[in-house]
Amino acid sequence: MTGQPLRVVVLGLSLSSSWGNGHATTFRALLKAFAGLGHDVLFLERDVPWYAAHRDLTDPDYCRLAFYRDLADLGRFRDAIAGADAVIVGSYVPEGVAVGRLVQETARGVTAFYDIDTPVTLAKLEREDFEYLSPGLIPGFDLYLSFTGGPTLERLERQYGSPDARALYCSVDPELYPALRHETRWDLSYLGTYSPDRQPTLEALLVEPARRVPHLRFVVAGPQYPAGIDWPENVERIEHVPPADHPAFYAASRFTLNVTRADMIRAGYSPSVRLFEAAACGVPIVSDIWDGIDTILRPGREIALARDADDVLEVLRDWPAARRDAMAAAARERVLGHHTAAHRALTLDEALRDAASPRGRAARRAVAAAG
Repeated sequence: MTGQPLRVVVLGLSLSSSWGNGHATTFRALLKAFAGLGHDVLFLERDVPWYAAHRDLTDPDYCRLAFYRDLADLGRFRDAIAGADAVIVGSYVPEGVAVGRLVQETARGVTAFYDIDTPVTLAKLEREDFEYLSPGLIPGFDLYLSFTGGPTLERLERQYGSPDARALYCSVDPELYPALRHETRWDLSYLGTYSPDRQPTLEALLVEPARRVPHLRFVVAGPQYPAGIDWPENVERIEHVPPADHPAFYAASRFTLNVTRADMIRAGYSPSVRLFEAAACGVPIVSDIWDGIDTILRPGREIALARDADDVLEVLRDWPAARRDAMAAAARERVLGHHTAAHRALTLDEALRDAASPRGRAARRAVAAAG
């Protein structure tokens, strides 16, 4: 594999539809950049009705996209899986345990699990919820690529027997997320699918501030919010913003809010893709607080942190435009310098080549012997 283009098969939740999930934008940015390094990529996606009804990408120019109906139909791709230099299985793939087992039994190259939901995955494993991954599968993957860094990586190796756990954070494609000039429509925006564990933070950091300052304008964009939520009159609701419209959405925001899922706050070191997208678009970000955020963006200089509504209102009411613009520019510089899809593609390339090396094979044999 060294120095040569790689043939890679990816089995992920979705590439074709960004509706109701953050996986599609992550895979699109990463695989576009990875293919730009000269690699050949086949993406296999389970054909499910909820994504089929909301597809916003059907013919990517950087990889082949194919659909399979069920596990039996996935068998059509056994030769591709067997012949690939690397096969990557993503989190939340339907019947993921069976898919992972098929990959481990069939692939002759490197196998990897790409966890776009690491803290959620670990919480599910603790309560023996093996929806898409089981403890027994983890040692069988040569690599565990994780959206979460920090201490979680050691835990994956020590507790679950991964031969090699590495951080592969989400990223942004700067070509798709430019800084635009738009008339300000909202003082604070939030873009994200409804999640019960995020909702209390959204209530505290956006809904409550909106109630206190009815003359300011707010927006919550994203699907699946229950009909019974009592939104203040100055909070606009948008059901879905397709990725192509994200830059314009951010550009119409004086500030945008980042809200992290509870499991990811507990784990720390779990930056959201929206964090990188908003920063690349040159929009100042207000975020909840979690361990490791300072390794991504520097608090006070590149991002504003908020514990409660008072912190949010201080930013909205008291920050002069010059301070806001300076923070946005600093965050954009940091993200473009460290957190683009091109950076992640190089990280992935290095991880796959390391796993295929004699050292990587020796590490796998050691894990297998210990198990």
